[in-house]
Amino acid sequence: MDQITHKFIHVNGLKLHVAEIGSESSPVVIFLHGFPEIWYTWRHQMVAVANAGFRAIAPDFRGYGLSDAPSEPEKACFADLVNDTASILDSLAISKAFVVAKDFGGWVAYAFALLHPHKVAGIITSNVLFMPPGAFTDHFVFPEGFYVSRWQTPGRAEADFGRLDVKSVVRNIYIMFCQSEMPIAAENEEIMDLVKPSTPLPSWITEEDIATYGTLYEKNGFRTALQVPYRTMHTVGSEVKDPKIEVPTLVIIGEKDYVMNVPGMEEYIRSDGVKKFVANHETVFVANGCHFVHEQFPDHVNKLILDFLDHNKHLALV
Repeated sequence: MDQITHKFIHVNGLKLHVAEIGSESSPVVIFLHGFPEIWYTWRHQMVAVANAGFRAIAPDFRGYGLSDAPSEPEKACFADLVNDTASILDSLAISKAFVVAKDFGGWVAYAFALLHPHKVAGIITSNVLFMPPGAFTDHFVFPEGFYVSRWQTPGRAEADFGRLDVKSVVRNIYIMFCQSEMPIAAENEEIMDLVKPSTPLPSWITEEDIATYGTLYEKNGFRTALQVPYRTMHTVGSEVKDPKIEVPTLVIIGEKDYVMNVPGMEEYIRSDGVKKFVANHETVFVANGCHFVHEQFPDHVNKLILDFLDHNKHLALV
């Protein structure tokens, strides 16, 4: 961790924070985070890939962590994050990179590969498979009390989160998301009510880790984070009419990830329907793995990532 350096890159009118480790002459791996995370979620993986001879780069998305928020967070969209990813690589004179992403960062990764295929050597995502544009609105129906449904309503999550300090919000979300059940609130309760203050953290994350997340969220709060991904999910990849991912992809999914219980999701994952869009695709299930499998079982996930990178390293040199 002490070897990870930090810099700020001015792109698209904003100053974005980027964590980095590894030699500038090495093949590049860019890590894209989900929610409620920032670059720090990839701390175990960044060190592992750097030790294996790669250069690891992990930005905070705009409005997350130490990166600047857009002037109007309520107008932010997935296209902004895709453009920022391309601009970060261009600013660092990186022509091609492997993309490793979690959660909604996976949607950014796939959209980035569709729009900038020459910049991508391969994709690894955690708990998110490629889905064609409109998949969420056309194929998956979320229960009313599901956290995604609740957070899509402007103002509701802001009021819910506003009852607590930032660290407690992140702590509650970590506890909720590491369960196998979908976080669903009753009609007369809010999402933050689903976690009692006395509930302990899972053994694989510490109070110090949560404090780090909380401190880094103090800068921007959750305004942009609630807009992207939750209120712009329908826009993912909408620019592409015939989506095809040409590079190798690996999806790592915890078998006890609550995402598996989203109606229709497990059927889609296990049916290999994704191969209609991604020809060179592999899915690996991690026994007892939860939504944060990369933090829960870092050694196992690191091995999966490194095996993929080693097998496809030649693609980063093209």
